[in-house]
Amino acid sequence: MSCKRIHSPAARASTAGWHAFRLPAGERQVAPSGTRGLQNLQERRDPFDAGPEGALVKKVILLATLVCACTAGLAAAQPPADCLPNSLNIPNAPYPCIFPDNRVMFRVIAPDALKVTVRLGRGFEMTKGPDGLWYVTTTPQVVGFHYYTLSIDGAVVADPATRTFFGSGFYNSGIEIPDPDGDYFALKNVPRGQVRQRWYYSTVTAQWRRTYIYTPPDYDTDIKARYPVLYLFHGWGENEQGWHVQGHVDVIMDNLIAGKKAAPMIIVMDNLNAVKPGESAVLYAARGALTQAVPEPPPAAGAAAAAGRGAAGRGVMRPLGPAFTDMMLTDLVPMVERTFRVAPGRENRAMAGLSMGGMQTFTTALANLDKFAYIGGFSGSSGGRGGFDPKTSNNGVFADAAAFNKQVKVLFLGIGSMEGPGTKTFSDQLTQAGITNVYYESPGTAHEWLTWRRCFREFAPRLFR
Repeated sequence: MSCKRIHSPAARASTAGWHAFRLPAGERQVAPSGTRGLQNLQERRDPFDAGPEGALVKKVILLATLVCACTAGLAAAQPPADCLPNSLNIPNAPYPCIFPDNRVMFRVIAPDALKVTVRLGRGFEMTKGPDGLWYVTTTPQVVGFHYYTLSIDGAVVADPATRTFFGSGFYNSGIEIPDPDGDYFALKNVPRGQVRQRWYYSTVTAQWRRTYIYTPPDYDTDIKARYPVLYLFHGWGENEQGWHVQGHVDVIMDNLIAGKKAAPMIIVMDNLNAVKPGESAVLYAARGALTQAVPEPPPAAGAAAAAGRGAAGRGVMRPLGPAFTDMMLTDLVPMVERTFRVAPGRENRAMAGLSMGGMQTFTTALANLDKFAYIGGFSGSSGGRGGFDPKTSNNGVFADAAAFNKQVKVLFLGIGSMEGPGTKTFSDQLTQAGITNVYYESPGTAHEWLTWRRCFREFAPRLFR
């Protein structure tokens, strides 16, 4: 506490604080700040100052005024000057912020909570500060986009300080660690395409479905042009928004086209989560009780580890059913080709996806090579997990290497360097079998959006040339 004595009458009248006054008879009065308190004191009559004539003499003798200007608590903490707000924060939110070494500082407002944890990677337990808010600074994080959530006394919630992103079957918060090599997905002053939402009815799933469709910058001006189409898919627990919102595919594509590095194309981003009436959609749902009407008991200890990682890196491996392929060929592709100016023929049609979307791509496209000439799997394919035999895998589609290479103009396999050797093994096996393929490895990244942005950057320029 710091205090200072103020002698000026003007200062006494305007000071914000509490003033202590002593009356001559020893009576002490504590008045509120400002001139109103002084007026009230001046209007008080001294009970010991009444004479026999009944005349009252108003006396207020100010012996001393002590004004204390002090802080009762800590001011709201500001982030360090070198900790810059996450680009995905809501407007004006200073936290989370990112240090130059990629450590992240989080702040959470939960004054009544007993325990708060940031669920990012291995997790970071927060500490309650003197201001009643919770803080933690993480270890350095890998560059790129990452989902995260908060655990507040056991309840998992999104951080209200950031935008939300659909992943793992529910809406998460997101943080973007700046990528020094991220110029390819930065907004620039170049011609911009459009991302449109389109609802269509699926006769296969008996449901209305939403798809996101990117059209290149000259689509609405060059009305005679017809464009090839890339069908591009998300991973497990995500939806049709993924490539547009988390992947920045429209920005990457605009920059590639402006740099004459890729052919203008239409990109269709649909939802993999498709089942026929009466079929179970549990494969596509969020894990745990979130989507269970009656919560199921957790698996026995060690069961999840024994089952292994799924096609999208989570959960138990389950084969993808035929519903999506049927829906795509019966409903989606015909809708796109009658609604947009699409160039006809398989040579103008490509399919790719990340993680489970890559596996779906191999399931659909390899069984329909009369419809697709370009195929891409980013952290997802039909091989790399052992047991590959070119004569029998994927119903023997690789058995005749010369025929396959003639039909498929590009077979692209991309992976993060931290994801393990499976995809590289698959690429080498294909090469040994005479199958032409392109292998790309994203340096320093794992099963994450930066891997898939980089894969798309490498894949798109190879299409429709």
